[in-house]
Amino acid sequence: MIGHSAHRWYRANWLALLLPAALLAGAWGSQLIGGLYPCEMCHWQRWPHYAAVVLAAIGLLRPGLRRSMVVLAALAIALSGLIGVAHAGVEYHWWQGFTACTSTVAASGGSAADRLAAIMKAPMVRCDQAQWTFLGISLAGFNAIFSLAGAITILALVRRAR
Repeated sequence: MIGHSAHRWYRANWLALLLPAALLAGAWGSQLIGGLYPCEMCHWQRWPHYAAVVLAAIGLLRPGLRRSMVVLAALAIALSGLIGVAHAGVEYHWWQGFTACTSTVAASGGSAADRLAAIMKAPMVRCDQAQWTFLGISLAGFNAIFSLAGAITILALVRRAR
C-alpha cells in the first residue's frame, strides 16, 4: 500500500496528465467538429499543454522522475493559463494584441495555384475577436480559468505531499 505522500504525488501526476489532455481535446474538437479555427494566440496556448502531457506521461512511466515531471507539468499548465489571460484580455480589448491576425489553410497539397486559392478562401481568424463565448467567457478565458485552477490544485497536492 502506498503512503499518503506517494498517493498525493500519484493523484497530482494524473491530474497533470488528464487536465491538459482534456483541454487539448476540447480545443481540437472545437476546431475539427465545431469549425472554430484557432488564431495564433490560440496555438500559443496549446504548446504548453502538449509539453505538460509529455511531462506527466514521463512521470507516470518513470516514478523516479515523478516529482520533477509533475512540477514541470504544473508550470507548463500555468503558462498556458497565463497565455489564456493575455489572449482573453486582447479579445475583451483590455489591452493591445501581441500578434497580427492569422489565417488557417486546410489544403496542403496540389499546385501553387490551388494552394493560393485555398489561402484566399480560408477564414481570417482574428486574435482580438472571440469566436465563441458562454456566459460572456471566451475559450481563451475558459482555458485561463481551468489551467490556472488546475495548476494551483496540482501544486497544492504536491505541497501537501512534502
